[in-house]
Amino acid sequence: MSQGAETVVAEVIRRGKLVYAEPYFTPGLPLLLEQRARSEVNLGDLVVARPGRKRSRVERVLGPASRIETVLEGLLVESGRRRDFEPYELPSPPLEDRVDLRDLLTFTIDPETAEDFDDAISVCAEEGGVRVFVHIADVSAYLPSGAPLDYGAAERALSTYVPGNVAPMLPPELSENACSLRPNQDRLCVTTELLLDGEYRRGEPRFYRSLIRSGARLSYGQVERILSGKENAEPELAAALELTGRVSSALRRHRFARGALRIERPELEFAFDGEGGVARAWFQTEPRAHALIEDLMILANEAVAGLLAERGREALYRVHERPDPQSLTALIAKLAALEVPTPPAPEEGSLSPQEAELLVAHIAESVNEYVAQTGRGREAFPTLVLRALKQARYDPRNLGHSGLASRAYCHFTSPIRRYPDVVCHRALLHELGLSDDALPGDLETIAEHSSITERAAAKIEFRADEICLAWLLTRRQRAEGLDERFAGEIIGLIDSGLFVRFGQVFEGFLPARRLGGDYFQLDLLGTALEGRRGGRRRLGDEIEVEVERIERHSGKVELRPAGSQRPRRGTRR
Repeated sequence: MSQGAETVVAEVIRRGKLVYAEPYFTPGLPLLLEQRARSEVNLGDLVVARPGRKRSRVERVLGPASRIETVLEGLLVESGRRRDFEPYELPSPPLEDRVDLRDLLTFTIDPETAEDFDDAISVCAEEGGVRVFVHIADVSAYLPSGAPLDYGAAERALSTYVPGNVAPMLPPELSENACSLRPNQDRLCVTTELLLDGEYRRGEPRFYRSLIRSGARLSYGQVERILSGKENAEPELAAALELTGRVSSALRRHRFARGALRIERPELEFAFDGEGGVARAWFQTEPRAHALIEDLMILANEAVAGLLAERGREALYRVHERPDPQSLTALIAKLAALEVPTPPAPEEGSLSPQEAELLVAHIAESVNEYVAQTGRGREAFPTLVLRALKQARYDPRNLGHSGLASRAYCHFTSPIRRYPDVVCHRALLHELGLSDDALPGDLETIAEHSSITERAAAKIEFRADEICLAWLLTRRQRAEGLDERFAGEIIGLIDSGLFVRFGQVFEGFLPARRLGGDYFQLDLLGTALEGRRGGRRRLGDEIEVEVERIERHSGKVELRPAGSQRPRRGTRR
């Protein structure tokens, strides 16, 4: 059910004796509701309205606009990500010809609120090495190629996650049940088995269809507590986690040694109060637990992509092309202007793509060390590095992954929530003679559509975070007062002002006209606002701000310098 121009998410309001639906996320004229709709809704409801020639009708009541979960559901609907699923039948795949791994200690590690478990892992110490099993839900066993649901999944391309909610790529009967690797239940998987030697170097991988039974559903926080000795676990499980931690550290060390980028961006997480509000927000603080899964998933993805690439098979590779030398020259100039030590800039035209790949890794390492030593530019400087790189995308050709310094890479480990992973499953199983499912006919079109949809979904998810933060900031102002001062960091600049990270998690825009006492312009490098009278505001600089205005419906926050006078103006919602 794509909303688009056909319907609009709106809040029910009254003007005089008439009842309207006022567009909530997208500016527009209020829609006069038909008489019948007025008896079906309450003032303040968020609804899906269909505009008519004279009056509009309500197609769905989402709930009170005063509750954050209603607003986030409305965002998924408004964006077209919440769609009806195509008809399907739940098959009963045969169990023969599967390797029975149900006696193997297996566990999942996911966010606390996760419902769809794509991956599980097992690790076993052996003489001279470690045997690693990465078990991935065998979604293709339940999703016949060319079926209506398969076409729908390809169109949706991925699941879109907002805090506390998801618009899934597959129906919940599959994504949260039949395919989800729930604990103490038999589940069908595609397993990648690898033997790592004493130096944790990868041997020849094995791939096969399997039957597993996860023995533990662990959260990131729980794993972090177990690894740090703050929480007890069954001895066998605790030993497996400790061994997995050693494997993860070694894999990461090898990856950085070969030139992979070391840029870590923690995820923003939220807790709700159960009464329709946002209770708190924080950046995830379980780096070791996240690394366990990330490193083993990269290992499996590289193994699958390596096999397909070696045999010249088409699939949907995850590619990240090498940076342009010109972009790196500009990056070095920006960092130099910000007094961040970097490797020397190469002479124009002297840098090959391979050298550019190594150079950006060295730059990233220099930035990380500088930030760790000085505490300056924690948000702004790593972001500068990321923006100098090309965007990762999908492609039927193996073009390598520069950010991981990988010669072949694909997305294989999340087929419940990403369609390119389903394609890679089919490509692998077909190559191994374990499936007759054909790949889609136009992989190039699917690759482009998946890449575009991924970027669009990221914008929706970012906007959802902004909205939740705006709700939380409003709550904080009610508790602490309107004139609370925040320490912040300048994380972005445009001609008209600067963006500030403040209060650890919040972000807002401070218009240049409010800086006062000077006329500011963006410098040629885009790293500072320069004042005609000598004033200067640079990326990474500390700044103290106050909140001037919050738009909860959009998530936008306007700031003013701390201590400046608050103008008289209204706020919306």
